Amino acid sequence: MTASTPPRSGPRIRLVPPPCRRPDRPALVLVAHGSRDPRALATVTALRDRVRELRPGLSVRLGHIELNAPLLPDTLAELGGAPAVLVPLLLSRGYHAKQDIPAMAAEARAHARVAPPLGPHPLLAEALYDRLLEAGWPTAPDEAMRRSGAVVLAAAGSRDPDSATDTRRTARLLAERLGVPVLAAYAAAAGPTVPAALRTLAARGRHRVAVASCFTAPGRFATQCAAAAPWLAAAPLGDHPAMARLVVRRYEQSLATPSAQAA
Repeated sequence: MTASTPPRSGPRIRLVPPPCRRPDRPALVLVAHGSRDPRALATVTALRDRVRELRPGLSVRLGHIELNAPLLPDTLAELGGAPAVLVPLLLSRGYHAKQDIPAMAAEARAHARVAPPLGPHPLLAEALYDRLLEAGWPTAPDEAMRRSGAVVLAAAGSRDPDSATDTRRTARLLAERLGVPVLAAYAAAAGPTVPAALRTLAARGRHRVAVASCFTAPGRFATQCAAAAPWLAAAPLGDHPAMARLVVRRYEQSLATPSAQAA
């Protein structure tokens, strides 16, 4: 190479910045009430597993308000301060959703937000409808059934008026699917009771009455309400696919809502 010959340039190396790693999404924690009925834990565990199938790669966990392990504070402690969305497996607003769960998260110093309860929502009505079909409700009711049929929507009950409002809205959504009256009733803390609702419907000429179980899992109240059924009694909602989709929907809605309740 002479002084008059320009130096050869080597191959150009293009510097590409490393790809931006998407931060891990907050964990999804299903919050169940808890029950002494051994079937309850198996039921909500199955629902958790179905949610995991819908969102592979997402940390999906389970915590209980009382009576069953893992308790919610223990589940939050295992997260080690990582962010989480708590999705109550409750079907209406009430004390547990408004007070207990946020208080437990705050006491645990968790970086968490609390999603709304599962009901009311069309997916909840879908699950209730399917459970009635499984119990024997006709898929194509005839005219006689439409004249004499009805459903009592049995729920736990609460002194919080918002709980009754939500349950009545769920009853209306279910009535739209069934084409017959649906009357909300409660196991405790609110009225009417299931037997009282059955008497009301009988007085209206509705004698072909099923009881829909507005409970996530088996337990004392669900069993008590089912025992009052004069005809069909549907099973609790459990791990119905619509319930799993609804849990994911509440999780996504909570992340998309800046004003979601933070603990």
